[in-house]
Amino acid sequence: MTAEETPGRMIWQLTGKDVLPFLQGLVSNDVLPLGRGPGLVWAALLTPQGKYLADFFLARRAEDPEGHYLLDLPAALAEPTLRRLMLYRLRAEVQIAPAPLCVTRGLAAPPAGAFPDPRHPALGWRLYGARAGGPVQTDWDALRVEHLVPEFPADLVPDDSYILEMGFERLHGVDFRKGCYVGQEVTARMKHKTELKKGLVRLALDGTALPGTPITLEDGREAGRLGTVSGSRALAHLRFDRIDAPLVAGTARLRRT
Repeated sequence: MTAEETPGRMIWQLTGKDVLPFLQGLVSNDVLPLGRGPGLVWAALLTPQGKYLADFFLARRAEDPEGHYLLDLPAALAEPTLRRLMLYRLRAEVQIAPAPLCVTRGLAAPPAGAFPDPRHPALGWRLYGARAGGPVQTDWDALRVEHLVPEFPADLVPDDSYILEMGFERLHGVDFRKGCYVGQEVTARMKHKTELKKGLVRLALDGTALPGTPITLEDGREAGRLGTVSGSRALAHLRFDRIDAPLVAGTARLRRT
C-alpha cells in the first residue's frame, strides 16, 4: 500500500536550544528523549484546570540538525495552539515557523525515515517529507474506533475533555514521572486520588447519529456524547454507571460492544 495523504494537518518547525525544555514544562508527555535521537512523541497541551486544548505529534528526523523539531497538529487547532505557545515562550530561545512539509501515513512496511504511530501499532506509521501522499484508501476512523483512539474534533473537545478519560495513558500520551507541566496537578489527582466516572467506550449503532449528538437513557437522563462514527460503530464519552443501560443518540439506539 502506498503512502496516503493525511488531510487536515499542519506542520510547523520549532528551532532553538530551548525547544525541548520549553515544551517539557508545558505538555503532558516526556519530550526529552528526542534530544538523544530521532523519534516521534504524542502529547497534549492542557489548561491549568487540566482540560484538553490540543494534541500533536513532536518529531525529530534523522536528517534534522540538533535543535530542529517538527510539530504536527490539526490545522483547525494550529492558530490557538501556537498563540498559546508564544504566550508561554517568554525569553526561551525558541523559534516557530511554518514547515513546507507533508505528513503521510500507511499500514504496509514503513519507508525509510518513517516513525511508528506512538498511539497504537494498528495505526501504522507517519512520515514527514516534501512529497504529498496518494489519496486516502484506508478507513482510519474504523481503525480508531476498533482500538479506542480519540481524535479532534469528534472526540477531543477543547476546554472540555480530560485526557485520562479519553485514554491518553493507555495510548502513551501522558507521562506521570516527567515532572510538572500545565494541568499536571489535576491530571495526577485524577490518576492517583479519584476513580474515573466517565471514559471512552465503543458502541454499536442501530440507526444514524452524528458526532457530538448527546447520548441519553430512554427516559431522557444524560449519559454522554457520541464521538467518531464509522459505519455501525462509534466512540463515545460515556458515564460508566450508565454504560449497560439502553441508550439512545437522536433516533439511533446504542449498545456497548
